[in-house]
Amino acid sequence: MITLAVGLVEPTNTKPTNTKPTNTKPTNTKPTGSDLESQEPVDSISAALAERGAKYGAFINHAEICQDLKLAIKLHLDNRQKSLHYDQQEALDMICHKIARIINGDADYADSWVDIAGYAKLVADRLEKMHAEL
Repeated sequence: MITLAVGLVEPTNTKPTNTKPTNTKPTNTKPTGSDLESQEPVDSISAALAERGAKYGAFINHAEICQDLKLAIKLHLDNRQKSLHYDQQEALDMICHKIARIINGDADYADSWVDIAGYAKLVADRLEKMHAEL
């Protein structure tokens, strides 16, 4: 587990420069069109997260599975003193991501399986081209 420390910065001027608030709205008014528009990104993000959660399961569980898979790959590569090209490592990372979605969520969602094949094919195509040029 990686822990990040975040420092807080104190404001340099803590005294208010103007005692009368500006651009305040009464608290008993209905939201206006501009208020509703500012909610749209939050609502669309929430909707997307809910949709993905229903399809792939809870993100925290997905993250655990995915990181376990990536760690296993790293340990086995390290034990063999082996490294991969960037595209190979990234493909494996993305494949781990897709496998975690399958394990944690809907295993019958075809796109996850197609994506795995796609990432593998990207690497295979490069390797076949490289070997053909030799």
